[in-house]
Amino acid sequence: MKRALVTGGSGMIGRAICYRLAREGFYVMVHAHHHWEMAQAIVSNIQQAGGAAETISFDVTDTQATRLALETWLLVAPIQVLVNNAGIYADAPLAGMNHTQWSQVIEVNLNGFFNVTQPLLLAMMSTRWGRIVNISSIAGLVGHRGQANYAAAKAGLHGATKSLALELASRGITVNAVAPGIIESAMTKQIFTEELIKQLVPMKRAGTPEEVAALVSFLVSEEAGYISGQVISVNGGMV
Repeated sequence: MKRALVTGGSGMIGRAICYRLAREGFYVMVHAHHHWEMAQAIVSNIQQAGGAAETISFDVTDTQATRLALETWLLVAPIQVLVNNAGIYADAPLAGMNHTQWSQVIEVNLNGFFNVTQPLLLAMMSTRWGRIVNISSIAGLVGHRGQANYAAAKAGLHGATKSLALELASRGITVNAVAPGIIESAMTKQIFTEELIKQLVPMKRAGTPEEVAALVSFLVSEEAGYISGQVISVNGGMV
């Protein structure tokens, strides 16, 4: 049974990905940092449904702590599927954005990718099979007002995705990014009215976390072995 690590697994999209991968037969490692109890509930639900899962906790911005946590798990077996989903936002127009807002978003969304991915690569490469999926955003493709920090981090993630795909192609490891648009969540409902969504999205609705998870599930499957270095949008035709 292949092990799959989903960072930020307690969030709406992360949760949907964890459930989907568990149904596909992966041993799912549900990562959380601040929302440990939610991650435990997800693991419990997976196990009750007959799947295999466990929780794992570390701060993706802490390079040393992340490495130590992952190296402990690697003593058991390689992690062959990685979904980098952990992310935060701190919106503000750049003219009014402070350095903390800028740096924290970069630390979690971009540096967190490095801190989690790099320690896993040698073990993954030794198996000559692996799947890495980085959860990005439409903001990384077209930008968004008040999100210069978030868009910069996600655009950087696109470049890292393409470069890492080239480095790992000969080892049977694919690396892709998924860039969701407006996806249903409690936060989305606070920001986007139904009328605004109809104006912004050609399909006239928000996407669902399960639709994002379905794409991730395909990208980590055997059937997607010839797809790598791609940034794939899930946005109802917005871009």
